[in-house]
Amino acid sequence: MVRKYIFITGGVLSGLGKGVTTASIGLILKSLGLNVTAIKIDPYVNVDAGTMNPYMHGEVYITEDGGEVDLDIGHYERFLGINLYKRNNITTGKIYLRVIERERRGDFLGQTVQIIP
Repeated sequence: MVRKYIFITGGVLSGLGKGVTTASIGLILKSLGLNVTAIKIDPYVNVDAGTMNPYMHGEVYITEDGGEVDLDIGHYERFLGINLYKRNNITTGKIYLRVIERERRGDFLGQTVQIIP
């Protein structure tokens, strides 16, 4: 079976209902017999939501594996009846950290590591 992806976007404004919309679409697809999972991609440079101000970002949800993630992950779990993990919440900070760790380990020897917009 071919893997397909649905992207829900809506800018950086909170409270538009992107998370609940994503969870609802996932539930509809699951009711049709499809295997469904969800990944939340956040643009912030924080590695996770654990150290963010809850008044600015909202509540933090703790996954089964101890991940401190966006509350939308909790919506996905409840709507879809599945367990999600910290790997289901990608942040710019996680990506940068991984690239820097690889650079320090020597994985890119002889190469310039840079962000190309």
